[in-house]
Amino acid sequence: MFEKIVKTLEYFVWSFGIPVGGEEIPLLVIALLGTGVFLTLRLGFIQIRRLGHGFAVTSGKYDDPDEPGDVSHFQALTTALSATVGIGNIAGVAIAIHLGGPGALFWMWVTAFLGMALKYSEVTLAQKFREVQAPDPEHPHAWDGSVSGGPMYYIEKGLGWKPVAIFFSLALMLTSFLTGNAVQANTIADNLESEFGLPIAASGVITVVIVAAVILGGIKRIGAVTSILAPAMAVVYVTGALAILIMNIGAVPAAFGTIFSEAFNPTAGVAGTGTGAFLVTLMWGVRRGLFSNEAGQGSAPIAHAAAQTDEPVSEGVVALLEPFIDTIIICTMTGLVLITTGVWNDRIPTPIQINGGDTSYVAMVDGRVSSADTPSEIRITNGEQPASGTLYAWHEAPVTAFFTDEDHTSAFSGIIYPEQGKAVAQDGTEYTTLHGLAAENGAPLTKEAFRRGLSPLGNWGGYIVLISVLLFGISTAISWSYYGDRCANYLWGPKAILPFKVVFCMMHFVGAVTKLSTIWIIGDIALGLVTFPNLIAVIVLSGLLVKTTDSYFERQPWLKHKKKDD
Repeated sequence: MFEKIVKTLEYFVWSFGIPVGGEEIPLLVIALLGTGVFLTLRLGFIQIRRLGHGFAVTSGKYDDPDEPGDVSHFQALTTALSATVGIGNIAGVAIAIHLGGPGALFWMWVTAFLGMALKYSEVTLAQKFREVQAPDPEHPHAWDGSVSGGPMYYIEKGLGWKPVAIFFSLALMLTSFLTGNAVQANTIADNLESEFGLPIAASGVITVVIVAAVILGGIKRIGAVTSILAPAMAVVYVTGALAILIMNIGAVPAAFGTIFSEAFNPTAGVAGTGTGAFLVTLMWGVRRGLFSNEAGQGSAPIAHAAAQTDEPVSEGVVALLEPFIDTIIICTMTGLVLITTGVWNDRIPTPIQINGGDTSYVAMVDGRVSSADTPSEIRITNGEQPASGTLYAWHEAPVTAFFTDEDHTSAFSGIIYPEQGKAVAQDGTEYTTLHGLAAENGAPLTKEAFRRGLSPLGNWGGYIVLISVLLFGISTAISWSYYGDRCANYLWGPKAILPFKVVFCMMHFVGAVTKLSTIWIIGDIALGLVTFPNLIAVIVLSGLLVKTTDSYFERQPWLKHKKKDD
């Protein structure tokens, strides 16, 4: 019953929408894109006009340590980037291309462009309505911080909607425990166990100690750590990707050509796409693009609100760099590596557990892969599936060949019984695991692309992805702890911050040792629910946003700091 309730909520938050051309465009996606278009037009394409100014402010040339706030512009940006640059850049891009084809990357670029205006808007408002608190002699702790800001403050102060602000804080704090924390711990534990055999409880203890050591120092320590960790992670990952692209430089122009042609007229794809599947490609690009950089979801403004400045717009222009760095640069690197190495539509030798979690069933409808109900049986002849009817799939893509041995020398002939979780050969031998050529997806697909792309230099390329996943998981948990503790501070005051951090660390360990499919969904539901009031608030306050923006660029207050430096 609980799972049914969760699945129903997930459908209404993330899937319920408007039918278009046989596909359903979720209302949440429409709201995010629509708000992005509205703000882009109302602010006069600020993401283009003020991109250079954003880089200048981030560089620190206009910083004033005497202005109110807890961290520098750069540290605020890296804290927010630590939460957004992560699994979405590694696994999310692979999922989008796997299910939507190479053209999905183009639609990720479009959503990032619109997301830059949206991120600018919510961060500027968060700065404008933030609270700067004097030190509390009863709670003189580093973890308290002196600044609190975010959508809950501009929803309450700007609109007077305190019940909505309370709902936002509760839902985002729930997300911080789950999607921003427990799921990250689980991802780290799974990778360490599969790669090195480290018990998940041990990895849980190790990472919870690291996370606790950082977050108990408050936003100042979080900012100091992420200002080193986030750039280091990005440099390692992007350097590996660049090396692959340089070694495959001849394939890069063709990759871009494929991206553009498949964006509007998709013809290829191992799962979900095919001739005429334009909306499939668009939707997967939009979904993964929007939720890679988190524009409009109200989380990043909490980190940016802590920046040292008395000019809200100066932090807004820093924030618009986030989708640019996260999606247009890093996601593009991932996408080009997947395409140029050829792994995106390749089949890889894979152990096929008959009732494994990556199993699905599909049918070919009008040249496209379509989901199908679980059949009672599937007959395999000389390793090949039937020419028509329901097919056995791995990561939503039909398996092209089945074998009984790991070396793929003995083709399987017999019947697969999905409901019984076994395959029975013609001679009566039963198997719970076969071997076959199957499509990979998510982080393992990106890992295979790096391994294959860097193979001329050795068999270590996949470790770049593994290390990135581990570090991204830790950095995401660190940043989300701050989002959650600002929500706790808003709801109950400074006395709630330390108890929140204790519970956060406990949930990190629970996440490491627990299977989290349902928990992940609950966190995503909460995050989806907070997005709607945040978008409404930004739209209603857009008039004030325009006035604040125009005033800043007319006054040019950054020049006084530049003169000080001179």
